[in-house]
Amino acid sequence: MIARDRVSRAGTVLVTEARHRLARKIFFGQRGELRQHYRESMEDQLGALGMALNCVVLFNSLYIDAAVKQLAADGFPVTDELLARLSPLQYDHINFSGRYAFTRPAAPGLRQLRDPHTDEDDDDCGQN
Repeated sequence: MIARDRVSRAGTVLVTEARHRLARKIFFGQRGELRQHYRESMEDQLGALGMALNCVVLFNSLYIDAAVKQLAADGFPVTDELLARLSPLQYDHINFSGRYAFTRPAAPGLRQLRDPHTDEDDDDCGQN
């Protein structure tokens, strides 16, 4: 029982560390420093960081769900062990520098998933 509790706490620490890594990646513009001089401005800056972090997690969650459903529909054995290793805190596919356009897509829903068997990169990630 004690060993299982330690593993559970270690898993929680890993998730927390992953969330902090993502937050530092998003917050790189000021090198992770709050530059505002007033408490209200600092709270605004932290609130915006929290909102951006939540947007990344939501985006990733939606596309992970769509990818898992597609894999299962294609006959890939989607196991509980595989699902336990997925995390919406990944960010290698996100370009954190540049300009961004947040426009509503022409059609509702998610973009079509890329074919994993092709080498083509889809540059249409909402970045300009």
